[in-house]
Amino acid sequence: MDSLSQIALGASVGIAVMCGSRAAGSRRTAVWKPALWGAVCGTLPDLDVFVDHGDAIRNMVLHRSESHALFWLSVLSLPLAALIARLHGEWASWRRWWLAVWLMLVTHPLLDAMTVYGTRLLLPFTDQPYGVGSIFIIDPLYTVPLLVGGLWALFARGSAAGLKANAAGLVLSTAYLAWSALAQAHVERIARESLQAQGVKATQVLVTPTAFNTVLWRVVAIEGDRYHEGFRSLLDGARPMQFDAFLRGLSLMPALQPIEGVQRVADFSRGYFKLHEEGARLVITDLRMGQEPTYTFSFAVAERHSQAAPLQPPVAQGRRPDPQRALPWLWRRALGEPLPPPR
Repeated sequence: MDSLSQIALGASVGIAVMCGSRAAGSRRTAVWKPALWGAVCGTLPDLDVFVDHGDAIRNMVLHRSESHALFWLSVLSLPLAALIARLHGEWASWRRWWLAVWLMLVTHPLLDAMTVYGTRLLLPFTDQPYGVGSIFIIDPLYTVPLLVGGLWALFARGSAAGLKANAAGLVLSTAYLAWSALAQAHVERIARESLQAQGVKATQVLVTPTAFNTVLWRVVAIEGDRYHEGFRSLLDGARPMQFDAFLRGLSLMPALQPIEGVQRVADFSRGYFKLHEEGARLVITDLRMGQEPTYTFSFAVAERHSQAAPLQPPVAQGRRPDPQRALPWLWRRALGEPLPPPR
């Protein structure tokens, strides 16, 4: 998720643990302390973006790895909590600080895992990236309750009303995550039924929300050397889904398979990728983030001469849609208008 959401989540969790209730005999801490440290801990895992792994593909696939692993964050939580408790002269409450810091840290990757990107939660035991894909990386309906509740508690200086508002923000944001998973399952059922009715023998089906909402969903279905893209609004009623078919370019795979970056993207995308030519360059694209024809992660990995010559390093070629076209379409399509996607 975006940094603001992670900061708001960390701060709200910290306030809830350190100020929401008190163990017998413990001294209450000022609300700004867990809010501040929650914001810090909510940011810490994403500092891995400043690590250069050598090229654009490695930087993509190795983001959300060790810094997002539940094991390593749990290990970090104890000395960090001890440092915070000592710094504030609250050593008597170090166990509560430990619980707060641990939750501040581990909720970051758990929230990230609800997006489609891929988070390696279980390192060092497995390198498998996890991604539910039920929420977009920026969604105001998730973030706003956390911000309102946390700020209310902060400016009310930990009053009972402020702490209740903070707790309500956590409950609402968590309920929204649950709603997103239910909506995703509903759309996936409709998508699979529509694909089957249209004779598409999909081996993989991906359902993710479009930008900033959980009303309009994008569906990608893999069928051999083709992929099918369709959109479904929860306000579409009984109207069947429509899909556009595109080539995946798998005929280029024999020439590109020896290139390490190609295999990395193919594995990291869980098979949702395409290969294509742009001029003399051969490009691999992760189909999960974006929509046809603009994708966030696209990499030129070779140049076409007499044969494919690898580019060292690969060149990032991701593009973003034109907001003047994409946002009006997004709004109208989410409301149920049967509009073709902007191409």
